[in-house]
Amino acid sequence: MPRHTSFRFCLDPSVEQEYVLSQHVGAARFAFNQALRLHKDARAAAERGQGRDSTPEAAPGVGSDDHPGRDISNAVHAPWTGFDLINEFNKWKRSEAAGRRFLVDSTGMTGVQVTGLVWQGRVLAQVFEEACVDLGRALKAATDSRTGTRKGPKIGFPRFKKKSLTGGSFRIRNKISKGRASIRLGTGERVRAVSLPKIGVLRVRGCTRRLRRMITKDRARILFVTVSRGASRWWISITVEAADLHPTQRHASQPGEVEAAKRATQPSKQSWVGVDRGLHALAVAGSSDGTEVLRVDNQRVLRRGLPRLRRLSKAVSRKKKGSKNRKKAVVRLGRQHARIRDRRRHVLHQVSNQLVKNHARLVLEDLNITGMRSNPKLSRAISDAAWGELARQITYKQAWRSGQVVVADRWFPSSKTCSACGTVRKDLTLKDRTFECRECGHVMDRDLNAAVNLAAWAENHTPTVADTDGVGRGVARVGTVKQPAPSKTPTDRTPPPAPARVAGVGRDWMTWEPTLRPHPRPEGWTPEKGGVP
Repeated sequence: MPRHTSFRFCLDPSVEQEYVLSQHVGAARFAFNQALRLHKDARAAAERGQGRDSTPEAAPGVGSDDHPGRDISNAVHAPWTGFDLINEFNKWKRSEAAGRRFLVDSTGMTGVQVTGLVWQGRVLAQVFEEACVDLGRALKAATDSRTGTRKGPKIGFPRFKKKSLTGGSFRIRNKISKGRASIRLGTGERVRAVSLPKIGVLRVRGCTRRLRRMITKDRARILFVTVSRGASRWWISITVEAADLHPTQRHASQPGEVEAAKRATQPSKQSWVGVDRGLHALAVAGSSDGTEVLRVDNQRVLRRGLPRLRRLSKAVSRKKKGSKNRKKAVVRLGRQHARIRDRRRHVLHQVSNQLVKNHARLVLEDLNITGMRSNPKLSRAISDAAWGELARQITYKQAWRSGQVVVADRWFPSSKTCSACGTVRKDLTLKDRTFECRECGHVMDRDLNAAVNLAAWAENHTPTVADTDGVGRGVARVGTVKQPAPSKTPTDRTPPPAPARVAGVGRDWMTWEPTLRPHPRPEGWTPEKGGVP
């Protein structure tokens, strides 16, 4: 099965090429803003009840789905999809509204000549189309978020893009005509170069040998490229459709797919490994037998770069708005932000690569990162750790290698549960870095104890364990054997009454739990790493 991946390189354009790239970035921003304006004008015209006959020069209105009681015999649908937005933009750029000029003949008579968008020939036409496609995706995401179809944080209505000296991007598709691709990598003697239509050959600073080999051996096909402008640098991201990794680089889904000798030398690859993410240690991985397989300290790149970041921010605020010195200060500030972001990304890729290469089964905890960031004392540290990005990288990289990634229940107290006896310690605080069980006397590092509990949770909550319905239940404890859950009769599915509320105190979510949940919480359950429901 093919997979989609991207190769990102830093460009080294000349002064003339930088000017051409800036033109394409501005064209993409212009097309996005103009398509958004056409969309808003169409909806406004529909709200006023205007149709084709009443306002021939106006943009089209919405259809009968939005206004079922209105006569829409003359109305048309507003452009919502990328295809409709492209058609509307193409009509507009040839119209009088896009450009015109007045002509005066020898007799003094004046006339109007429709020129349309006179500068559209300077840039590639795909730039306008891809900008309209991006707007269509943004409109769909906003609609799905408003109706509840899209999960995750709320997405608002698209806004107009502003002009910036350190931002912006455009996208170009790879078209094949007469057996020749429009986007080529390594032309002639210049192997570190990429050829783009309408722009020419751009020098690349990085080594393109790996990508060129994949394309030559028909193991990759270029889909499109995205050129973006950063802090005083230009970047190109080449998205390709690549073949699956070599079988020797993938994990075996079944034990019979791997040779016995390989399984003997690498027995830990087939066991579950829990990954605990934290602030003191970025990631701690451990197996269910209590073995620590990986520990990565938190680099705190934002905390280390914050003094310089504050100094540059003050320098920007002291400059006069609109001056050249302020523009230079803004570029320096953006360069510092990019340096911090690149350092964090480099560490996350190193950690995720090390985990997915050495372990076929990983267990992550479901963290409510948005709720945890509401704590003003830990918000900056949590954002600097980038737990969500680490989980995203582990998920798609493990899928490439045919591995497994399981997400543990958010309310499973991995840090407060003893990995030896399963006792939950409710009084454990964030400053306690060592877990000490008062029942059995077990002492272990806090993060390692959580990783061990996650690994044991996966062993007891996966279909690999004998179960009637294929889903494990109960408390994850090292060495425990999962028992089938008792069947429930209709009389047992009635939820208990809610506890009485005390003045000034909310509902006691710590003790009340309806029996309708398929996974009943164990006795002594406490919310962990995510706040209250």
